Amino acid sequence: MAEKACSHITGVKSVKPAKAYECEECVKTGSSWVHLRTCQTCDVTLCCDSSPNRHASKHSHASHHPVIASAEPGERWLYCYPDDAYAEY
Repeated sequence: MAEKACSHITGVKSVKPAKAYECEECVKTGSSWVHLRTCQTCDVTLCCDSSPNRHASKHSHASHHPVIASAEPGERWLYCYPDDAYAEY
C-alpha cells in the first residue's frame, strides 16, 4: 500500500483502539474472521476484507464512516476507504 495523505486520515486526532478483539457482526452470526479493524468514527470493531464477510468495508460504505485502524496487536496504521489512503502512526 502506498502512503498518501487525505483529509479524513489527517482529521483523526486520537486513534480509537479496539474495545474487544472480535468482530461484533461475525459473533452474531457465528462466522469467523481473519483480522480486525476499528472504525474511527463510532469505535465498532469488525473484520477485514480478507475475512469472508468483510464487515468493516460494509460498515464504511453503509455508514459513510471513512477511516479504520488496524486492531491487530503491533500494527499501527489507518486506512481511508473513500480516498484509498493509508498512513502509519
